[in-house]
Amino acid sequence: MDQNEQADKDFTRARRMAFLRRIGAYLRNDSASNQLLSFEEVRSVIGAVQQHYAGMRVVPVSKIVGSVGRHRDFDRSFLPARASVAGRWKKIDQAMMRAEELPPVSLYKIGDAYFVRDGNHRVSVARRQGIEMIDAEVTELKSRVPVDENLTVRDLLHKLEQRRFLERLPMDRVLPEIELRFSDAADYGTLATYIEAHGFRLSQLWRRYVSHEEVLRDWYEYSYRPISAMIREERVLDAFPGRTELDLYAWIIRHRERLVLEWRRESVTPENAMDDILQREGERRRNPLDPERLNIYEG
Repeated sequence: MDQNEQADKDFTRARRMAFLRRIGAYLRNDSASNQLLSFEEVRSVIGAVQQHYAGMRVVPVSKIVGSVGRHRDFDRSFLPARASVAGRWKKIDQAMMRAEELPPVSLYKIGDAYFVRDGNHRVSVARRQGIEMIDAEVTELKSRVPVDENLTVRDLLHKLEQRRFLERLPMDRVLPEIELRFSDAADYGTLATYIEAHGFRLSQLWRRYVSHEEVLRDWYEYSYRPISAMIREERVLDAFPGRTELDLYAWIIRHRERLVLEWRRESVTPENAMDDILQREGERRRNPLDPERLNIYEG
């Protein structure tokens, strides 16, 4: 088989694999997991603006998750999503068969993820041929919002809310030990408002301006840390797989406020709220169709 025939065969197989991946994602109701990320959209969402030239590097192909302007031409695995890329794709495939030295690709790096600036077809063919590392010219962009190769389109709303939270309160700088991650994107804003209210009460108590740093440290010491310790000691997260510690913290705070109204007792403690959550969750699991059971995931 000559190189033209082999390239035709390789592209046909790549297109077939792309089709099967698309169908699989559709059947899982998770099409977002198969979409190549748009660099422009990611940069806009996370607010990455500062950049510097990082030079030549050898980059894991698996960490290349997006593209500048060509994110609709390939899927998340850089398989060709459109027949229109065939000409360039086959030429690159043939060049790699001949072991020709190709120029390095050009990439943007945000966090631990890479986006193709130039060289989409080279990355696609490299992945199809099982090449794990690729030479690249890298320009790095700085962002306060953590990004890695697992980022998907579905995660972008969370990243936007994380960015907005950090623009209000510098938790990443003051309390880097806390993983700022919620299951519900709306909870980032809710937590920021709660901490700001804590700061307002402090300013009234101390009768002076209280900095964001002081607010965060006081909130951590007297609100978050005791509840976090309780969650860990009681292994509460074991009852809620897939949820985060901040999820549980927010649920306990909200549920305590609800119980104060229900029980007409200001003395309700976070421990009372946690115990009631676990009890009701156990009842909900035993009676999943009972509409009278409290849904603790709602505010």
